Amino acid sequence: MDKKAFTKLRRGKLRPEARIDLHGMTMDRAHGALTAFILKSQAQGRRLVLVITGKGKERDSDSPIPVRRGVLRHQVPHWLSVPPLAQAVLQVSQAHISHGGEGAYYVYLRRGR
Repeated sequence: MDKKAFTKLRRGKLRPEARIDLHGMTMDRAHGALTAFILKSQAQGRRLVLVITGKGKERDSDSPIPVRRGVLRHQVPHWLSVPPLAQAVLQVSQAHISHGGEGAYYVYLRRGR
Protein backbone atom coordinates (compact mmCIF):
# COMPACT_ATOMS: atom_id res chain seq x y z
CA MET A 1 0.00 0.00 0.00
CA ASP A 2 1.45 3.35 -0.93
CA LYS A 3 1.88 6.14 1.61
CA LYS A 4 -0.98 8.29 0.27
CA ALA A 5 -3.48 5.43 0.39
CA PHE A 6 -2.27 4.42 3.86
CA THR A 7 -2.77 7.99 5.14
CA LYS A 8 -6.32 8.01 3.77
CA LEU A 9 -6.94 4.62 5.38
CA ARG A 10 -5.72 5.78 8.81
CA ARG A 11 -7.96 8.85 8.60
CA GLY A 12 -11.02 6.79 7.72
CA LYS A 13 -11.30 8.34 4.26
CA LEU A 14 -11.17 5.03 2.35
CA ARG A 15 -14.38 3.02 2.30
CA PRO A 16 -14.14 -0.74 2.80
CA GLU A 17 -15.61 -2.69 -0.11
CA ALA A 18 -17.03 -5.39 2.16
CA ARG A 19 -17.34 -6.20 5.85
CA ILE A 20 -17.79 -9.16 8.13
CA ASP A 21 -19.02 -8.98 11.72
CA LEU A 22 -17.64 -11.71 13.99
CA HIS A 23 -19.40 -10.44 17.16
CA GLY A 24 -20.67 -13.23 19.37
CA MET A 25 -19.16 -16.08 17.34
CA THR A 26 -17.14 -18.86 18.88
CA MET A 27 -13.48 -18.98 17.89
CA ASP A 28 -14.02 -22.01 15.62
CA ARG A 29 -16.99 -20.45 13.86
CA ALA A 30 -15.28 -17.06 13.55
CA HIS A 31 -12.12 -18.62 12.09
CA GLY A 32 -14.07 -20.48 9.42
CA ALA A 33 -16.19 -17.45 8.57
CA LEU A 34 -13.13 -15.16 8.37
CA THR A 35 -11.23 -17.59 6.13
CA ALA A 36 -14.14 -17.96 3.72
CA PHE A 37 -14.78 -14.20 3.68
CA ILE A 38 -11.16 -13.20 2.98
CA LEU A 39 -10.61 -15.79 0.25
CA LYS A 40 -13.95 -14.97 -1.42
CA SER A 41 -13.26 -11.22 -1.23
CA GLN A 42 -9.86 -11.67 -2.86
CA ALA A 43 -11.38 -13.86 -5.60
CA GLN A 44 -13.94 -11.11 -6.27
CA GLY A 45 -11.15 -8.56 -6.71
CA ARG A 46 -11.79 -6.59 -3.53
CA ARG A 47 -8.81 -4.79 -2.03
CA LEU A 48 -10.01 -3.29 1.27
CA VAL A 49 -12.33 -5.11 3.66
CA LEU A 50 -13.40 -4.49 7.24
CA VAL A 51 -13.32 -7.23 9.87
CA ILE A 52 -15.37 -6.38 12.96
CA THR A 53 -14.36 -8.31 16.08
CA GLY A 54 -15.87 -6.19 18.84
CA LYS A 55 -13.87 -4.96 21.80
CA GLY A 56 -14.64 -7.89 24.06
CA LYS A 57 -16.62 -8.15 27.26
CA GLU A 58 -15.52 -7.20 30.72
CA ARG A 59 -15.42 -10.41 32.71
CA ASP A 60 -16.49 -10.59 36.34
CA SER A 61 -14.08 -13.25 37.42
CA ASP A 62 -12.40 -13.82 40.75
CA SER A 63 -10.21 -16.46 39.14
CA PRO A 64 -6.49 -16.28 39.94
CA ILE A 65 -5.82 -16.89 36.23
CA PRO A 66 -6.25 -13.70 34.19
CA VAL A 67 -8.70 -13.90 31.31
CA ARG A 68 -7.83 -11.89 28.23
CA ARG A 69 -10.49 -9.39 27.17
CA GLY A 70 -11.52 -9.57 23.51
CA VAL A 71 -10.38 -13.02 22.44
CA LEU A 72 -11.36 -12.50 18.79
CA ARG A 73 -9.82 -9.04 18.75
CA HIS A 74 -6.46 -10.59 19.65
CA GLN A 75 -6.82 -13.75 17.56
CA VAL A 76 -7.87 -12.25 14.19
CA PRO A 77 -4.49 -10.59 13.37
CA HIS A 78 -2.78 -13.94 14.03
CA TRP A 79 -5.20 -15.81 11.75
CA LEU A 80 -4.56 -13.25 9.02
CA SER A 81 -0.79 -13.74 9.30
CA VAL A 82 -0.72 -17.54 8.87
CA PRO A 83 -1.70 -19.79 5.93
CA PRO A 84 -4.03 -19.90 4.10
CA LEU A 85 -4.85 -16.21 4.69
CA ALA A 86 -1.27 -14.90 4.78
CA GLN A 87 -1.00 -15.30 1.00
CA ALA A 88 -4.10 -13.13 0.48
CA VAL A 89 -3.34 -10.35 2.98
CA LEU A 90 -0.97 -7.45 2.34
CA GLN A 91 -1.63 -5.38 5.45
CA VAL A 92 -3.76 -5.32 8.60
CA SER A 93 -4.37 -2.20 10.66
CA GLN A 94 -6.76 -1.03 13.32
CA ALA A 95 -9.85 0.63 11.88
CA HIS A 96 -10.62 4.33 12.17
CA ILE A 97 -13.10 5.21 14.94
CA SER A 98 -15.77 5.79 12.28
CA HIS A 99 -15.45 2.14 11.22
CA GLY A 100 -15.21 0.57 14.67
CA GLY A 101 -11.90 1.72 16.13
CA GLU A 102 -10.37 -0.82 18.52
CA GLY A 103 -13.08 -3.35 17.71
CA ALA A 104 -12.33 -3.63 13.99
CA TYR A 105 -9.52 -4.10 11.49
CA TYR A 106 -8.92 -2.93 7.95
CA VAL A 107 -7.54 -5.77 5.85
CA TYR A 108 -5.83 -4.79 2.61
CA LEU A 109 -5.81 -7.71 0.19
CA ARG A 110 -3.44 -8.69 -2.60
CA ARG A 111 -4.80 -8.67 -6.10
CA GLY A 112 -6.51 -11.95 -6.99
CA ARG A 113 -4.61 -14.32 -9.22
